[in-house]
Amino acid sequence: MTNSASQVWAKLSLAFLCLLPLAPSAISQTRPVRLAILDFGNDRTGLRAAAAIRDTLQPKEEARATTVIDRDQTNAAARGAGFEGSLNLTIQEARDIGAAIASDFYFIGEAQTLRRVPSTKPAYYESYATVFLVSARTGRLVLWERPSVQRDTPEESEKALLAILSAVEARQRYLLAVRRALEDERAERITAVENSARVIEVMSDDQSNDNQEVRAPRPYRRLKPPYPESAARAEVEATVDVLVDIDARGEVGRVEIARWAGYGLDESVIDTVKQMHFFPAQRDGVAIPMRVLLRYNFRKPPPDKSAHD
Repeated sequence: MTNSASQVWAKLSLAFLCLLPLAPSAISQTRPVRLAILDFGNDRTGLRAAAAIRDTLQPKEEARATTVIDRDQTNAAARGAGFEGSLNLTIQEARDIGAAIASDFYFIGEAQTLRRVPSTKPAYYESYATVFLVSARTGRLVLWERPSVQRDTPEESEKALLAILSAVEARQRYLLAVRRALEDERAERITAVENSARVIEVMSDDQSNDNQEVRAPRPYRRLKPPYPESAARAEVEATVDVLVDIDARGEVGRVEIARWAGYGLDESVIDTVKQMHFFPAQRDGVAIPMRVLLRYNFRKPPPDKSAHD
């Protein structure tokens, strides 16, 4: 397997994981939903972008269904949990950060103002912000977006970006994503209570060679998820992990993100995995259902001279 710039590769893990669903505790309906916004980097644009989102999400007097946690408290707690600014987190890492912050949802991201010098037109300044909204309870990436603007001066460019992040439409978009995530999580809790799940033994990579009577599922053909244009524009390099339920016929059932990356990469992986077929896992020669880990590493494509033209 090559490591060319645009290639995506997948590794089938021999780690077999329990199928028992997680049953996170419900948010109390007697208190506001707690939101936290971490700084989007240490430079001027990053700090001001996070502040713009923080300001626009401050609860209005007429509707206090949400509350925004203090900035210093948020950043200190996240650092204490080991967060160093990564936008490519596992579900568990994301949950740990949320627990440290004591939030229900939190924003992470990055923002910069950069000078661009294209070959076909005069130089300009681009300001962009990568915005990730994460559920602290489930660790899932609820929403991602990457607004970007171009102007003749850095001041004008940054001002235009901040206007987007502080607009009423942005507030509505973020709060709608929170409400939908809350509804989805409540529905999942009900389903988890009503439906029992079969337990499958845990096996590590180290144990696999000593336990030859159990064989992992094998794909008929490895499919490569496409590298989406939304990721190419941001020149993203990231890893997406998915947990995949494969039944005794080798057919794919539930597909669940275990490490997310945003930029359309998660959706690309899910769409691809759902098209795959496997030789089923076996124990003592008998086909059995099993949950496995699939890992996809995305690398940015070769530089395109016209990318910023």
